[in-house]
Amino acid sequence: MRRLLLQPPLAICLAAALAVAAAEGGARGWTGQGCQPPAVARRNGALMSARDRVLTDYEAVTEVKFPGEIGPLGARRLCKIKCVGGQWVGPLCLAEGEDAGRFHPLLRSCRLERTPPHLLVTYSNVTISPDAGAWFPHGAQIIVRCKELGVYKLLGESALECRNGAWSSRLPACVPTTLLTNYSEGSPPTVLVRIPSGSASAEPSGDLAVFPGTILHLECLFSRKLGNPEWSWTSTFRQYLTGWAIAPEERDWKYRLSIYYSKPLDSGVFTCSTPRGITNSISVKVVAVHCEPLDVVGAELQPPGASPAPPATPAPTVAPGSARVPSTARVEGHRLGQTAHFHCPLGYALEGPANLTCRASGRWSGRPPTCLAIQCPPLHVQPPLSVVEHNASYGGRAVFRCPWGHALSGPPGIECEATGQWSGKTPTCQVVECPAPPAPDNGRIVTPPVAEGSRRRRRRRHRANRKRRHGGGERASAERGASERSGSEQERREAARKKKYAAGTAVQFACAEGHQMLGESSILCTEAGVWSHPPPFCKVRCPYPGDPANGRIAPLKFFYEPGDRIAVSCDAGFVARLADVRPACRPDGTWTHPPPTCTNYREV
Repeated sequence: MRRLLLQPPLAICLAAALAVAAAEGGARGWTGQGCQPPAVARRNGALMSARDRVLTDYEAVTEVKFPGEIGPLGARRLCKIKCVGGQWVGPLCLAEGEDAGRFHPLLRSCRLERTPPHLLVTYSNVTISPDAGAWFPHGAQIIVRCKELGVYKLLGESALECRNGAWSSRLPACVPTTLLTNYSEGSPPTVLVRIPSGSASAEPSGDLAVFPGTILHLECLFSRKLGNPEWSWTSTFRQYLTGWAIAPEERDWKYRLSIYYSKPLDSGVFTCSTPRGITNSISVKVVAVHCEPLDVVGAELQPPGASPAPPATPAPTVAPGSARVPSTARVEGHRLGQTAHFHCPLGYALEGPANLTCRASGRWSGRPPTCLAIQCPPLHVQPPLSVVEHNASYGGRAVFRCPWGHALSGPPGIECEATGQWSGKTPTCQVVECPAPPAPDNGRIVTPPVAEGSRRRRRRRHRANRKRRHGGGERASAERGASERSGSEQERREAARKKKYAAGTAVQFACAEGHQMLGESSILCTEAGVWSHPPPFCKVRCPYPGDPANGRIAPLKFFYEPGDRIAVSCDAGFVARLADVRPACRPDGTWTHPPPTCTNYREV
């Protein structure tokens, strides 16, 4: 019989799925000798068979060892499953602490559901955000406190332990204090922390860790007109100054307790009580702690009291196209409560916390962050829109174009900003259309020939109308016909008015008989969505009547305006009868008389 060790990344497993993977072998009716090839739960939760990756024959294998990831931080532990009676049993993982070196069964994990707002959860000195739900192994301990120390009061246990699938107590709640309740008499008083000199850190446990020698003011916010609050403390080291603030803008709502040049013996719980006995407390722990210097690029000490400024050391050299580079740090110091501030070169964003604080444990509040190249998300481009330039890194641009006959609806270009988002939305392409031009008075828009299908539809409508009129009197039929024609004409006009013309479409005009067109007879819908020329006008005109035989008309024109008169002059040897008659153009576009004729003078 053999033992098999699976090396990563083949068997990187989630603790919550290990039992499922181990039990999978006995649930499929394995009929061979020993146990069937086990399934392995990978990081994404999918089960992967080891059959094709390691062995095809597991008959001689009694146990399989593999590295497992336990808990939300992915702690690595060696685990194994054993073949017992033809079924895989386990997993068993190496224990920590007193039983280190021995394999123990994994008890049930605990899930931390969506946490209430204002709660801060710390696990293994790392602040986590279990908004989507996180699994914690058996024996895991989490520390919970309110995010803003003294602004909320914690109700419940601050330390919770996972015990075989159940937490040791319910999650605590954060109760708003007077600062958030408009100084309501029934709310716990707010306790603000002010440090004129020295340093302090708000610990995951909710304690205020203070470096020795720090000057500390605890300010109890309560309306003075409701009475005087009272400070009490558990430390027996000395008495502390208490009283209302002196500044005019603070003396009616700040009741202060001051600790000057704090010492370890000043550690204790300081409680502010309202006249109604409602309390809020701050636990102070004075310890002399220093953290290890941070191993980061450009880490420099900031002089005490200096205002924040960009680091004086040069930013790390960034190779073109690098996806990840070190961050630059400005460090206040390495003692308790002092902070390191991190920055990234242009075009990169922090992955991790922007600030780290030295805590009472002697460790920084988190791991130093790294810098990731800023990349904007992929663009969703809907045809016919096209991208003519695309750079998704910081400062890059995306430029768009539409085909002919379409216009951009939105910005022609957008930029990738420092937030990792585009500066605007992706535009769309809208079909360019021109509104229907008005038909000129005494004229019309020339429509294309009617298709055969349209002729058939018109004939069907005509036959249907005749059937409806059948059996009625002639007068009624005539009235219905006139009404239908009127309605059809109105519908046609309304349809023509609402009609849109795509870019590139040409429209032709024609004038009624006896009218002359002034303007362009054909106009084009341009890509700008406007017509190339205004619609023409149809003016009343008399047509050229033609020269009489053996004579000429004067003046000679193609069209004559109303009021124009013409005269006839005959060739040599011919005379015009009614020579004194001069036809005139009427306002309706007709002539008053036809032109006189020319007759041979011998016939006169």
